[in-house]
Amino acid sequence: MCLWCTSNKKCIEYPVRSILPPSSVCALSSARWGVCGGRKRAKSKPDREDEKAAREKEQRRVRQEERRAEMKSRHDEIRKKYGLFKEENPYAKFENN
Repeated sequence: MCLWCTSNKKCIEYPVRSILPPSSVCALSSARWGVCGGRKRAKSKPDREDEKAAREKEQRRVRQEERRAEMKSRHDEIRKKYGLFKEENPYAKFENN
């Protein structure tokens, strides 16, 4: 586990022998737990894991859209079969031209 010290802008290994970091390491008000990796990673370019996660997310989104369209089609067929298909509103407002 790491510790980010905002006062000196350094990431250090968390001193596991003590519950709170000693003031000689970092002032308690400046200590941030577990954020070192995020800070270092934010500056670097996206790595393979990030790219792979983005690709997988996009593939899931595409599959979900396909499933959604398929389910809509299936439901529309069932609605037509039982005469429940939503048609144009027969009570649409007349236009007086």
